[in-house]
Amino acid sequence: MKGNIYHITNRGVEKRKIFLNNEYYFRFINNLYDFNNIDQTPMSYKDRRICNLAMRKPSEGLVDIISVCLMPNHYHILVQERVDGGAGLFSKKVSSGFTQYFNLKNKRSGVLFQGRTKIILVNDDAHYLHLPFYVFLNPIKLIESQWKEVGIKNYKKAVEFLENYKWSSFSETILGKKGNFSDIVNNNLFFDLFDTNPKQFKKEIFEWLK
Repeated sequence: MKGNIYHITNRGVEKRKIFLNNEYYFRFINNLYDFNNIDQTPMSYKDRRICNLAMRKPSEGLVDIISVCLMPNHYHILVQERVDGGAGLFSKKVSSGFTQYFNLKNKRSGVLFQGRTKIILVNDDAHYLHLPFYVFLNPIKLIESQWKEVGIKNYKKAVEFLENYKWSSFSETILGKKGNFSDIVNNNLFFDLFDTNPKQFKKEIFEWLK
């Protein structure tokens, strides 16, 4: 339903890697932009350039993307629906489009993701408040796999890794850097929804990390 917030997530079948190198990450990121419209097919790069040059108004977005984190074998996307059913259609277009790209690139066929994508309605306060921390802190598992169970061993290293991880919208949203998600995430909406600001949220997330 329009205005609802959803957590969209899925992982590679058999937990396989879905992002084999930077090219795969960039393709998925571009898909987040290209598929976020009410059209049934994505706008090609060529058509997008023509549209921009002609200054034509783009199609209405299906969702506002609030935050993103891409991991080697899975992804997390937090969105707010702009149209009824927008999260489901957006998710379907992104996953099917990336699967086609992956299969063509690797000369394979069949499913890439592990079952149906989870599109989780966020309607519980505890879940709602916890989600940004969960999404943004996910990359730490790449350097400290057991940090949630045993705590952070090297806090400074974890913070530096998080701040420089380029496959998450953390640096754009919280640190104000220009990065891969600058034209995709709605930072103003993020701070409005969670009633915070960059300085406050940065302080809270790193205190929580400790």
